[in-house]
Amino acid sequence: MSQIEVSQVRSRADRNAFIRFPWRIYENDHAWVPPLIIERKAFLNRKRHPFYKHGDAALFLARQNGEIVGRIMASDDPNYNSLHQSNVGCFGLFECIDDRKVAAALFEAAADWLHEKGRIEMMGPIDYSTNYVCGLLIGGFEYPPTLLTAHNPPYYARLIEHCGFTKEKDWYAWWFKDIPEPMERLRNIATARSRKNDLAIRSIDLQKLAEESRRLRAVFNQAWRNNWGFVPFTEAEAEHMASEMKPLIDPRMTLIAEIDHRPVGFVICVPDINSALGKINGRLLPFGLLRLLYYRKKIRTARFVALGVVEKYRRAGIAEMLVLQVMAEGGRRGFTAELSMTLEDNVMVNRFIEAMGATRYKTYRIFKRTLT
Repeated sequence: MSQIEVSQVRSRADRNAFIRFPWRIYENDHAWVPPLIIERKAFLNRKRHPFYKHGDAALFLARQNGEIVGRIMASDDPNYNSLHQSNVGCFGLFECIDDRKVAAALFEAAADWLHEKGRIEMMGPIDYSTNYVCGLLIGGFEYPPTLLTAHNPPYYARLIEHCGFTKEKDWYAWWFKDIPEPMERLRNIATARSRKNDLAIRSIDLQKLAEESRRLRAVFNQAWRNNWGFVPFTEAEAEHMASEMKPLIDPRMTLIAEIDHRPVGFVICVPDINSALGKINGRLLPFGLLRLLYYRKKIRTARFVALGVVEKYRRAGIAEMLVLQVMAEGGRRGFTAELSMTLEDNVMVNRFIEAMGATRYKTYRIFKRTLT
């Protein structure tokens, strides 16, 4: 019987192997979008990624007969546990052949690492925290992933459940195809409500991105604080995210809502670069950059990355006005739109999205188990 060996990634060669392993899993999956290798290296860079200023993580590779057959990341976020008065760690970046023993060995390694950190529960998939890619795709496998969303084979859920995990929470992804007639009625209602508060909506100012990121962070941390899984963006994380997103941001589709010059809401909608990334197989050189620039011009899908309104103004028509303005702009330019991810039990938000004409087309799941 072949032995499964799991080792922690410590060398550059192992890190590169960790990054490259998904190409084996998704070799015949036409929906998968290969990530940019240079971006993955930056994401896992302990010296530069802002998560490591307050948290920690470890990478593991599973080998069978000397061949890599799986990978996993374990991460520990003290900020999350402090906020929620919990004692939980996370697993993420899980990729594995369809083998229960390999999956079990990977989760055992992640559990041991988290146990050494004093954690008594593990949940995921979560890459660092819920502010990054999270959730296991359990419905909608035929559709390619959009920017900053997960994709995986259907058998992953079976492997994870076999390792003792149960459902913790589901997230939904939504697809806008056409602008329905009821939206005009919604526009009239939202406009009437917003006038009561002297609402002003403006485009993000890319020339003052550091200041704008602080405004967005303040609204996000207020608007999302009561959501399941919420962990506040640190200032370093917000600045890092703004810098990463800057090349994609279109000021006409990333908007800030203000009342008395104070930010009370925002929407971030960007062209879905994944439709172009799928053409270059993860590499910018030697010709990938040229191909990326060429296909980027052909992008006709946008993704709503984030939408937030502070609690005091939830019923003031602000979210509706933000989404309507972005969709009007996207419609003028021939875009269709995707919005993700929303919590399964966020009834008000899900009803609002349905009222805007969206159809739920994907479901993601967070799993959890006790460490023993």
